[in-house]
Order: sequence, then C-alpha cells, then structure tokens
Amino acid sequence: MAWYQQQLELSPTRRGYHLITSKLVDALPEISRIQIGQLTVFIQHTSASLTINENADPDVQTDMESLINKIVPEDFPYVHTMEGRDDMPAHMKASLMGASVTVPVQNGRLALGTWQGIYLCEHRNHGGRRRLILTLHGTEEG
Repeated sequence: MAWYQQQLELSPTRRGYHLITSKLVDALPEISRIQIGQLTVFIQHTSASLTINENADPDVQTDMESLINKIVPEDFPYVHTMEGRDDMPAHMKASLMGASVTVPVQNGRLALGTWQGIYLCEHRNHGGRRRLILTLHGTEEG
C-alpha cells in the first residue's frame, strides 16, 4: 500500500464554483501508478468548500451559486460581522458544502463519472489563495 501527500495552493478566484479536477491530477502525478485506491482532497479554510457535481454545462455553476445564496442570504442578522458582510455567510455555506471530497482511484485514474468534476466553491467575494491537502493511497501497479 502506497501513500502520497501533496499540498496544493490555488490562486485567488472570484466568488463561485470553479472546476479544479485537472489541477488536482497535475499536482499528484502518482495517481497514474495507483491501480486501486482513493484520493481525499481537504481544504484548509472555513469560507470555501469542495464538492463534486456536473462538469459539462456551466449553467450548473450558476445555478449552484444562485441556490446557495438563497439558502444562506447575506442580509440575515449575523452576529459575526467583523470580517465583512460576506464572511459569516461564507462560513455557513462552507459548512453546508463540506471541507473534503473522496474519490476512488481505479487503474491510474480518478474514477469520477462521465459528467462529474471536483469544484472549489469560493464563498467570499475576495477569498484569496486557497490551500488544499491531497492524500492519495492505494495499491500500485506491478
């Protein structure tokens, strides 16, 4: 059983949902050696999150952002407001979406479905760089 771990820092992005699947694979080329295993991606922030969803139609990203904003509005009377109007809603959205995703690895590739991709969900208007910890383990070929 092999274990690999890598930290990946993503450049700041605008608020919304951003496909990062290819960045994860590029940051951890050891995936190609794993026959059976899994990759866990963990975000080290409380105002951004990760999710898996459709990767083909950009309308999905728009709809996801619209719905999460309806569920967690910025105009709610939050108590925690020291870091700006979008901060506490970002924390709530991150808790709802989750801080990690786990994907099976099969024959050297992420075993995502045909239309699935891994998203960074940026919930702040100006979130800054985001750090991810990628942990891969599994049985290597050979």
